Amino acid sequence: MATTTYLSNAKVLIATVDLSDQCKSATVTRTIEALESSAFGSTSRVYTAGMENSTFTGEFMMSYVASETYATLKDLVGTSVTIVVNPTSAAASATNPGFTLTGTYLESLDVIASEIGTLGMVTVSTQGGVYTAAVT
Repeated sequence: MATTTYLSNAKVLIATVDLSDQCKSATVTRTIEALESSAFGSTSRVYTAGMENSTFTGEFMMSYVASETYATLKDLVGTSVTIVVNPTSAAASATNPGFTLTGTYLESLDVIASEIGTLGMVTVSTQGGVYTAAVT
């Protein structure tokens, strides 16, 4: 029987700061760029692995309180950071792996994004870095 995970208590750490209580969604995507290596005589496209270009995308409520979203992210723009996402807030394990991007680059930050009658939300995206999945 297949088992699925209901994500309601994920842990999101950016530069060791726990922003889980401000995070609505988090996606870590592992990408190894495809390099075409087809040659004359090939009957289909042939690819080989290129460089890693993994990404993180998270949607955060924009809080300006100390140690929250803005205070954590404002000085990280233009730098490489470490981001860790676990399916639950429990310790990393085989059933709760810690997906880490080390040295992932934060290019930009919407410092305010608001609309009448809604919470201020910002999407944070990084690219690159080294992907690992810790199970202990």
